Amino acid sequence: MKKIDILDLSPKELEDLVSGLGERPYRVSQLARWIYKKNIRSFEEMTDLSKGFRSTLKDVARLSSIRLRREQTSRDGTKKFLFELEDGSRIESVLIPDAHRLTLCISTQVGCLMGCAFCLTARLRRIRNLRPGEIVDQFLAVRELSPYGVTNIVFMGMGEPLDNFESTVKAIEILTHPGYVGMSPRRVTVSTSGLVPEIAELGERAPVNLSISLNASNDRLRSRLMPVNNKYPLKTLIEAGASYPLSGRGKLTFEYVLIKDVNDAKSNAVELVGLLRGIRCMVNLIPYNEAPPLEYQTPERDRALQFQKVLIDGGIRAMIRKSRGRDILGACGQLVADYPLEETDARSGAQPSAVAALPS
Repeated sequence: MKKIDILDLSPKELEDLVSGLGERPYRVSQLARWIYKKNIRSFEEMTDLSKGFRSTLKDVARLSSIRLRREQTSRDGTKKFLFELEDGSRIESVLIPDAHRLTLCISTQVGCLMGCAFCLTARLRRIRNLRPGEIVDQFLAVRELSPYGVTNIVFMGMGEPLDNFESTVKAIEILTHPGYVGMSPRRVTVSTSGLVPEIAELGERAPVNLSISLNASNDRLRSRLMPVNNKYPLKTLIEAGASYPLSGRGKLTFEYVLIKDVNDAKSNAVELVGLLRGIRCMVNLIPYNEAPPLEYQTPERDRALQFQKVLIDGGIRAMIRKSRGRDILGACGQLVADYPLEETDARSGAQPSAVAALPS
């Protein structure tokens, strides 16, 4: 009989497992404390569980673990971690220090199906989805490695979180449950390239901060850069974002990667103001992180400032985000986990079939 990996269980599923084994409800909190607070992976070390319960757990369940293969530190203090999974697959997570927080960028897939033309991860295509435990274990592992812990989590690493929806939701439930990891939902952000039905479902099942990658100001350009736009065009996507439930202090963020001579013209900024006018949001402007063999380039600083000014003058909150970890290929769009890249046209991203394969 295949053993259950406890790290893959949602809080409700863990309760059902413990109940099904004939144990009292308080055993759930004991187990959760050992796993998610103390990061213990051996039932034998869980000394406040009865010997009989520990023996039963060993017969029916297990506790998986990702393995750290490499840690790199950028000149700006950003750290990138290469993890190996049980089947030999590899993922990367990035810990970003800031003035008052440590933000962990975690992966949800090995590779990515979305096919964004400017992203190195997309050239791997999707190798496989991560299980919930593999998503959460990135946090547990980095928390152990970081002397100051982790204050914020962003689902912005390898993969499209909403293309691995059930695992992402379970991971959020574990990370935000008070008796498990206990991270405030206000400190968790999910980034998406624009899977509209899943945006609405995320808002119903696990409402956290939402970040939507726009990266273009019109459908023609966005479809060229991001194949997902052929299925969910800008108007539909922005309406989905505007309808997403946010707490009083929650925020809807639109990410816009500025690519030299592609989407960084003043006319693009004017179009973007028209798209977002009247929506409570902010725009993060991200100067493109150059990533050979892709041929796209970072715009000049003055060009980015001009773009930002148009947005601000149009009543849109806009910030130019610092690029962090670029020198260790740890910045947005640069994560490849040492995989060889597919031999595709450097300006076309992943294979055209990616659009047909997008979730319905």
